[in-house]
Amino acid sequence: MFKAMVVAGALALGLSSFGVFAQESAAADPVSAAFEAAQPVMQKGPAKITLRDQATLDLPEGFAFIPQKEAGAILDAMGNGVDDQLVGMILAQKLEGFAVIDYIPSGYIKDEEAKDWNVSDMLESIKDGTAEQNKIRKERGMSEMEIVGWVEMPDYDASKHQLVWSLSSRDAGDAPAAAQGINYNTYALGREGYLNLNLVTSTATIAAEKPLAQQLLAGIQYNPGKAYGDFNASTDKVAEYGIAALVGGVAAKKLGLLAMLGLFLAKAWKLVLIGIFGLGALLKKAAGRGGQA
Repeated sequence: MFKAMVVAGALALGLSSFGVFAQESAAADPVSAAFEAAQPVMQKGPAKITLRDQATLDLPEGFAFIPQKEAGAILDAMGNGVDDQLVGMILAQKLEGFAVIDYIPSGYIKDEEAKDWNVSDMLESIKDGTAEQNKIRKERGMSEMEIVGWVEMPDYDASKHQLVWSLSSRDAGDAPAAAQGINYNTYALGREGYLNLNLVTSTATIAAEKPLAQQLLAGIQYNPGKAYGDFNASTDKVAEYGIAALVGGVAAKKLGLLAMLGLFLAKAWKLVLIGIFGLGALLKKAAGRGGQA
């Protein structure tokens, strides 16, 4: 109980100073400024989030959704490429990092090649895409990224038309034992294109956070007439590429891997979460930990 009280006091102090901290940090760096600008338009769960004219997302309690414009400003400040395919960003109390949602109006994606794709070729394609993204990071004075390998090899569920794959990365030149970032990608195929939900986290937390990404994926529902099974071969556009390109090819050239800055492992990020979700939930978690002492 004593531990819980100490943690609670520390969190309360953090919340009371959050407004001052946010102003100071926003002035100090563009990432903090972008988060500060996004707070007024955040939608907190539970809520049903509209994903363009294609689908909806059942956002659980404890999660927050940031719309396209503000999410784009945050990603840009982090050194990630941004385009009009971005739908938004998701934060959560239980996430050390964040998730990004894109909608790509590619046309109907044929999925037959998932039966015998070459994961080695896919890995090389992603490395090439990350090398291109590194040029932007280098220009901004940020660390370049290096692909380590698969965390989860590509897995396609043909019955649900959902794809999952995951890679780990680290700062270029780091030792093999250095901390690694994780991009956990999930896809929901539709009639006219596909939704991509990318969880950006680390090797230390991926085991606990992977179920959260899968929960979000399960919460995506295409609107009537927009689902994969609604495809009409006589009238609908078919994409110029197949499902393998969603692992290599198109996915790699579009963004490479999303970077997660050290901000998300620092006190600054914890204070941002306090400001978004409030003190009560964090106090409850702290009390739970204290009771286990």
